[in-house]
Amino acid sequence: MSVSAGAVSHERLCAWAYLSAVVEPPAPASYGFVAVHGAEIAADRIRSGNVPGAVVNETAARREHVCGAELLERAHRSGIRLVTPEHGEWPGSRSAFLEGATEVGLSGLAAPMALWCRGNVSPEAVSRSAVAVVGARAATGYGESCAAELGYELARSGTTVVSGAAYGIDGAAHRGALAAGGATAAILACGPELDYPAGHARLIARIAENGLVCSEYPPGTPPRKHRFLVRNRLIAAVTDGTVVVEAGLRSGAGNTATTTDTLGLPVMAVPGPVTSANSSGCHELIRSGKAVLVTGAPDVLELVSDIGTARAPEREPTPRPTDELDEVSKRVHDSLSPTRRRTVEQLVHETGITRKSVVTCLSALEISGFVRCDDRGWTRCDQ
Repeated sequence: MSVSAGAVSHERLCAWAYLSAVVEPPAPASYGFVAVHGAEIAADRIRSGNVPGAVVNETAARREHVCGAELLERAHRSGIRLVTPEHGEWPGSRSAFLEGATEVGLSGLAAPMALWCRGNVSPEAVSRSAVAVVGARAATGYGESCAAELGYELARSGTTVVSGAAYGIDGAAHRGALAAGGATAAILACGPELDYPAGHARLIARIAENGLVCSEYPPGTPPRKHRFLVRNRLIAAVTDGTVVVEAGLRSGAGNTATTTDTLGLPVMAVPGPVTSANSSGCHELIRSGKAVLVTGAPDVLELVSDIGTARAPEREPTPRPTDELDEVSKRVHDSLSPTRRRTVEQLVHETGITRKSVVTCLSALEISGFVRCDDRGWTRCDQ
């Protein structure tokens, strides 16, 4: 669909509201029909039933029961605005991923008809630099800690953290981003005015105040299991890549990762304990080659940034005091124990080094504080 930065008339907004509610996403046939005929003509023809069979299948159940003007009024009362492909804040470059998927036969990845938004940040601004952080609802303390740290560091880097506002990993990632004073966005599987889950009402309100809460589902749409899986394609498409922090072998997070991979975007996974069922999905993603192992925000930013603009720092091993010793001195030092004393003769036998060299090494090591000597022999000092 073409995108215009100009204002959209109330009549056309009513048409878009109707189109958004008359279908159950994803609706590739209806989306294509609107792209050809425009919102107002498409809405009139759908309402009258004068549409191709594929569009009838997607719209017949609701075409006589939806009123765009009433939806807009309800949205206005809840502080929600409707963003359409004709608005300048429409994430056009991101929805193009889904449009392209439909063109190659992946109809389950059709673009949204419109977005119902709560918050002052535009969907287009969110999509400029964003990473999805997703994972298990029943997360472990380890998983929530990793997600919160990722959210915090990504937000500090200027990256928008996108997730689904669920319990567990989603909530931890959102909170981490908010703690950093950065932007975060929640994409819901219900009407945008509904606080779901209810226990995250305050968190969702904070996200709306500091970022964006949005949904392709119009106000009043209740959460349903299938809508979460459908919603996940938007989390994948609106971001530069997806990080899975904890996930089982079958999970919504795994579904988001699969969609991300299908769209040709980076998939990343945080490893966990090999005994943890919560991390089994992450390990399978890594083992299969579908995901890249990441352990922190620098790894993520390296993968989602333009080539050469963000490189993960080299990880150096923790230096040891003995790193500067020559090989002979290291061999003598390693042959000593902190508790069991060794004589010079024993060290000569154990190291295969001449007595003269052993004595020279021991003297130098003692001066440097690596070893000590008493009447019964030599011991190694703990560093």
